[in-house]
Amino acid sequence: MNGHKRAILAAALLFAATATGSSGASAQTTFRNYRCADGTQFIVGFFQYDSRAHLQLGGKAVTLSKRLALSGSRYSGSGVTLKITRAGASTLKNARRPVTACELT
Repeated sequence: MNGHKRAILAAALLFAATATGSSGASAQTTFRNYRCADGTQFIVGFFQYDSRAHLQLGGKAVTLSKRLALSGSRYSGSGVTLKITRAGASTLKNARRPVTACELT
């Protein structure tokens, strides 16, 4: 079922990219699957002409705005903060939970 949810999210994000009129959406879109130390799993979508990160977390879509970061990238919104370092390490802070380390799957 988890793979089914990922496929639905990927299709929805791809549809959203093509509906906005971008050509070659698959070449301009990056999807990343993460698994965190606390068991949280999420998918992030990045689009070429959109500085935001589009997350599928806990069955809900969350859009995170890009924020100022000293090193790497930081995105936050709706009580969720995603940090990705230049080396590729990432952490997730979700509402009332502690910060947890995440890795690409």
